[in-house]
Amino acid sequence: MGNWTQVSHFTLGAYSDLGPLRWLYFVLTLSSYMLIVGSNLLLIALIVLNRSLHQPMYLLLCSLFVNELYGSSTLFPFLLFQILQDQHTVPYALCYLQIFCLYLYACVEIFTLAAMSYDRYVAICRPLQYHSVMTHRQVALLLTGTWLAPSVAIGVLLWLSMSLPLCGNIIDKIYCGNYSIVKLSCKSVQLNNIYGLFYTVLSMICPLFLILYTYGRILVLCLSAPGQARHKALSTCMPHLASLLNFSFGCCSQIVMSRFDMSGMPDALAVFLSLYFFTCQPLFNPVIYGLKLSQIREQLRRLWFGNNTETTQQQHNPRTVSEWNQIEVIKDSRLTR
Repeated sequence: MGNWTQVSHFTLGAYSDLGPLRWLYFVLTLSSYMLIVGSNLLLIALIVLNRSLHQPMYLLLCSLFVNELYGSSTLFPFLLFQILQDQHTVPYALCYLQIFCLYLYACVEIFTLAAMSYDRYVAICRPLQYHSVMTHRQVALLLTGTWLAPSVAIGVLLWLSMSLPLCGNIIDKIYCGNYSIVKLSCKSVQLNNIYGLFYTVLSMICPLFLILYTYGRILVLCLSAPGQARHKALSTCMPHLASLLNFSFGCCSQIVMSRFDMSGMPDALAVFLSLYFFTCQPLFNPVIYGLKLSQIREQLRRLWFGNNTETTQQQHNPRTVSEWNQIEVIKDSRLTR
């Protein structure tokens, strides 16, 4: 147990002397942020303004895009400011606020993906009960839970960290991280580690098990269905699975870099992996959902090119992707009896 003093600020030690590349990094970071803001705002507006998209799947998707916008806005302005500075320090309170916001972004992301997997499970495996289970009230409760439960859990996590006496103030990252601060403690952090394990199980493992269970049930049903029904069911699940894989890679890289000694890793790779979690997911989701989900793709086509033949045909037969899946599954279940 060493001497400790009251810490008023933290120093981010992962920044190196940017030199003449400073403005290049600034432009690249700003361009990425503007692309994230533009793409997510476009899809949020598209879902909010089109009544045909006010369905459970798209409302959950809108929450996902809002979270991407929130998470990137928490990090990118901070990065832009730090790139232009010669001394990379963060006030004590601001550092903990950033940790809360970034951790909330990560938790809401996987909780929303879990809620979306449950929506697909009900639509495909229990189609006759879909409209009675996935009501607007149920969706509102799911969305409230995805934001409220993580907020409480993260608040407790940070309260435990803020109560620790610190023997240093240098964080070897380009932004604040809770475990990076815990490692600076002068006393035992056993309670923090125990709660940290509980927090990880609650915020990551439990939603992941729900996602694996629902998609496992969907896969079993799809394998026993005819080709056309199997294709329709899988086509609505593929964007969710791709988003989950992308999120899981970024999450695992963050955990490994926080918990293990990565001093031998090249600085450029360490920075890339640190930013991957908060950059590629907000960029990836609007692209994968915008291209794969026919309802959104059609609304985007109408926005840019106006009404066309395909749109007119859809207006005469306005069935959603979820409804088509339900119809096909019902038909298949009758044929196999």
